[in-house]
Amino acid sequence: MDKSQTSADGPAPRWRLVGPGLVAAATGVGAGDLVAALVAGSRFGYALLWAAVVGCLLKIVLVEGAGRWTLATGQTLFQGWHGLGRWTSAYFAPYILIWGFVYGAAAMTSSGLPLAALFPAIGLKTWAIGNGLLGGLLVWFGRYALFEKVVAVLVGVMFVTVVGAAAVTLPNLGQIAAGLVPSVPREGGLFYALGLAGGVGGTITLAAYGYWIREKHWQGPAWIRVMRLDNTVAYLMTGLFVAAMLVVGAELLYSANIALAGGARGLVDLADVLGQRYGRLMAVVFLLGFWASSFSSLIGVWNGVSLMFADFAGRLRRLPDNHPDTRAGGRYYRGYILWLSFPPMSLLFLDRPFVLIIGYGVLGALFMPFLAITLLWLLNSKRIAAPWRNGLKGNLGMGVCALIFLVLCLDQVWKLLST
Repeated sequence: MDKSQTSADGPAPRWRLVGPGLVAAATGVGAGDLVAALVAGSRFGYALLWAAVVGCLLKIVLVEGAGRWTLATGQTLFQGWHGLGRWTSAYFAPYILIWGFVYGAAAMTSSGLPLAALFPAIGLKTWAIGNGLLGGLLVWFGRYALFEKVVAVLVGVMFVTVVGAAAVTLPNLGQIAAGLVPSVPREGGLFYALGLAGGVGGTITLAAYGYWIREKHWQGPAWIRVMRLDNTVAYLMTGLFVAAMLVVGAELLYSANIALAGGARGLVDLADVLGQRYGRLMAVVFLLGFWASSFSSLIGVWNGVSLMFADFAGRLRRLPDNHPDTRAGGRYYRGYILWLSFPPMSLLFLDRPFVLIIGYGVLGALFMPFLAITLLWLLNSKRIAAPWRNGLKGNLGMGVCALIFLVLCLDQVWKLLST
């Protein structure tokens, strides 16, 4: 650890320390979140802006809990789950394998779409496979510092393009302020609001935050203050991205009654609308931002969820803590990168690859109630020192998270079974 990052009372909360939270937020905000906000804006104007704000607050609560567990106990989140009983492994083993298979294809497809729109002579499948291979190569050696720098650059591109797209629409500040007052539009507004709140900023990637803290070499309760700053700054940035897309939907599509294609394809359609309204350069810039958003999610999962899988596999094999096989660059870490990269390529040759993104959303919804409920359990247990257990606010926040995610999970499962 760099001694300049610490003081007699522990690490100082300096802006340059912000990192793992930015990685978690950038990984979580992919094409699906941007499309959800865009659709909400195009259907309801600014009426659901408050839901995007609530969504960010929910993620701050959950990610703070995951980080606090890691720093206060010195254990990874999967170690915590393992201590709750074998049922957690029975759930997590098939989940991480199925989720990874579906997500791998969805992430590659989503990352390939904007590049295929910019360079149509090269097919979507080729761009998708190229993104998957490039992402795997970037994280293969497990060098966190390089990975974090790449994510920071991608977030910078996202900021310029996504927030810039909102700025050129000249949003109505009065309507934005009105949208921060909670209200639920008729005709499906409730589930749009819950979906927007629950979907802002990731699924399983939230649980990876503790692993990125470990890779950053933050250890012990003295780092909790820095972790909270890191987490809050990152998810405020996430909220800005989602709010910007809702503004674009409200200003550019709502008043003109323009409908977009479903899934990530809707962002390609949006680029066309921006190009018609503001010129070809604006369309190109937005497509680059779309790619930055999708590719940051891809490499975040290739790194963070692979770290989780390595820890999971090590627990199953009863390897000692910090065994090389359970860490970044180890064989289980690399094995999961290969699992994310190569088997899902077979799914890219389906006639309708955009369905994969929807399938990933359904599978991801199953994880969030599990995360919220188990964090509630762990952070109220005697396994964590009393000063760092949940207080009333923590329990209330996580309880609200668990309730919202349970409702969304049941709704998605019902829709899946009724189709």
